[in-house]
Amino acid sequence: MSRIGKKPITVPKGVTVKIGNDALDIQGPKGKLTQRIPPGVKFEMTEGQLHATTLTPDPELGKFHGLARSLVANGVLGVTEGFKRELDIVGVGYRAEVRGKQVVFALGYSHPVVFDVPVGIDIAIEKQTHLTVTGVDRQLVGQVAANIRRLRKPDPYKQKGVRYTGEVLKKKTGKTGA
Repeated sequence: MSRIGKKPITVPKGVTVKIGNDALDIQGPKGKLTQRIPPGVKFEMTEGQLHATTLTPDPELGKFHGLARSLVANGVLGVTEGFKRELDIVGVGYRAEVRGKQVVFALGYSHPVVFDVPVGIDIAIEKQTHLTVTGVDRQLVGQVAANIRRLRKPDPYKQKGVRYTGEVLKKKTGKTGA
């Protein structure tokens, strides 16, 4: 049994959870999410709380027990509050703008970089250099933010590129001519 898996998940008012054989459908004020469950783990709803249990007392299922509980807890939190990641674009002439369902970046390349926004993700741009990626699915929000960061990783020498807000870069010094 996993310590994390034993914790109950409190389901707030306005959130409905439909338990299936291999997935949970979670619906709330921010949206709808389907979360798959690893095999060997089941969920039960009692008095406004979800409890994760393993089907057999096999100690190998402990890791899946905690994983399933964490994924469902993230789903419940996502449909009530949502998740967000913030990115900063640093560099002279570096900027971004939203055009429909695409984000167009000017990142110092000879051409603009076009990024397609996936379904379920919202991207807001403030001051052309600050992006906010929001959505219901925590994994998808993190992956989209990582994909945007990958377009121009922060340079350790000049400190230019796309980085997470608050990310601290270790500045490297260049070669010193002697």
